[in-house]
Amino acid sequence: MDIFKILAIALLTCVATIIVKQVKPDFASIVAIAGGVLILLMLIDYLEKIVGVFQLIVNKTSLSPSILSTILKIIGVGYLTEFTSNICLDSGSSSLSSKVLLAGKIIILFMSLPILTNIIDIIVGILP
Repeated sequence: MDIFKILAIALLTCVATIIVKQVKPDFASIVAIAGGVLILLMLIDYLEKIVGVFQLIVNKTSLSPSILSTILKIIGVGYLTEFTSNICLDSGSSSLSSKVLLAGKIIILFMSLPILTNIIDIIVGILP
């Protein structure tokens, strides 16, 4: 199972980060980022399957493909925001981490506005 490989990479990255931090503190963040990117690369197959399921849902329900695209972008922004925020925390920049999270939330809200307006239009259309 891939989860065991991912957990092993995560643990090895943590150990390597601790060791590198003692020798060259500047490179510890780079090691942590490299481990994180490696884990993300291992997830590409799963992401492709998830997108396929979303496309199947869109085809069966005749939803607009732009809604699927928007939902996937929102999910991507959420994950990337959390990933970046955690890197900032690991680097000791909790203030920057908070600002990254705030920015991600605002961008997600902005990106979701077309979906919200579509839902409101549908509700208004149903009401007598």
